[in-house]
Amino acid sequence: MSLLLKYWKRQHKMIRLKKDRMDSAKIKALEKAPIKKLLIQYATPAIIAMVAASLYNLIDSIFIGHGVGALAISALALTFPLMNISAAIGSLIGGGGSTLLSVKLGQKDHKTAQLILGNVLIINIILGLLLSVVLLVFLNPILLFFGASEDTLPYAYDYMFIILIGNVITHLYFGLNAILRSSGHPKRSMQATILSVGINAVLDALFIFGFDWGIQGAAWATVIGQICGLIWQLNILRNPKELIHFKRGIYRLNWRLVKEMTSIGLSPFFMNLSSCVIIIAINQSLARTGGDMAIGAYGIINRIFFVAAMIVMGINQGMQPIAGYNYGARLSNRVMQVLRLSIIAATTITTSVFLAAQLCPNVLAKMFTTDEELISIASQGMRLVCLVFPIVGFQMVTSIFFQSIGAAKKAIFLSLTRQLIFLLPGLLIFSRLFGTVGVWMSFPIADSLASLISAYMLRKEFIKFRKNKVATV
Repeated sequence: MSLLLKYWKRQHKMIRLKKDRMDSAKIKALEKAPIKKLLIQYATPAIIAMVAASLYNLIDSIFIGHGVGALAISALALTFPLMNISAAIGSLIGGGGSTLLSVKLGQKDHKTAQLILGNVLIINIILGLLLSVVLLVFLNPILLFFGASEDTLPYAYDYMFIILIGNVITHLYFGLNAILRSSGHPKRSMQATILSVGINAVLDALFIFGFDWGIQGAAWATVIGQICGLIWQLNILRNPKELIHFKRGIYRLNWRLVKEMTSIGLSPFFMNLSSCVIIIAINQSLARTGGDMAIGAYGIINRIFFVAAMIVMGINQGMQPIAGYNYGARLSNRVMQVLRLSIIAATTITTSVFLAAQLCPNVLAKMFTTDEELISIASQGMRLVCLVFPIVGFQMVTSIFFQSIGAAKKAIFLSLTRQLIFLLPGLLIFSRLFGTVGVWMSFPIADSLASLISAYMLRKEFIKFRKNKVATV
């Protein structure tokens, strides 16, 4: 028995050493492997995961539009600001934590990387609960402020009440997915998202058409889908054979790490928070100039462009660990190379969406509704909103790039330029001058100005990189 026990211990030790070498090789590849290959390796599963994540909203909208009605589409659009508040807080911790994790792995600081995982878990639980309680208490007046009418308020309330009950699950699900990607498991992150979205789609059909639960059925489908995805993630991260995993001693809040994570995560936080402010302004402007149908039209436009934005975000998420690691390892040429490839890929995506929106907007709108008035308003808005959409990908990549290298202030500034500095004033001015058309035209104007600012700041950063280049691997 003693010999058998010794043999088992030796075999177990060999397996652990082999696993450690494999994990180390995955991380080392960020420094040595060709950048194009790495970007494809990391971005492909991230893109699939982000597209799958965007399908939450897309699938809900399609099923709600055809199974509940046009007013329910408008009600769903009214919930966008609340969804963005939740996403903002999630990105503050999940986005900041995953970026810091990449940098620490690049610096070979595995102990701190473990602490980041524990802190991301605890903070998401705390903030998720607090947000749920506050928003549930004031849900009715909040929705009225967002532009809800007597016709759309019941739909919006029913949907958001259920979503907020599961808000902690949402925070944990997205936060841990970001950690999985940055710890060398982009495919597992993708699998968690696909599992969650697949269950959501099946339950949408069952709850809305089978059980006749209406808009509440769509909300329950979303929450249950995310619970299944979270269980998948927890099962992976509890495995002690993983380089980064749950274990004792990592759950006490480390305020130095919290400060670092939140400073890095402030860029996506402000981006989502400013999106919340903008959507409120859009809905209020459309309610004043075009009524419930105009709000519904924006809901359709936003869902379609959200898919494109998620593809670009997938590219960004593929770029982040590569840029973060190589920046931490002081390999400037590799940092610049992954940025260039990401910009090219993102621009290709946004140009494709621009062509689709210009050539066949009616086809896109009919995916969501059979209401002719809603289709007409959405088609007109789609063409105007995406007039300069090809350059939007560049602006999005640039903002996340600065976050990836830890330049938090620059990333925050860029995340605010399009939304608050350009788009918000444009909405307030042009909606009063030109009505609903003025709302639509505010988007391309803001996109153009924000892209010019991004190009200027990126050029300055490239000059700095060339002057301070310390490695050329």
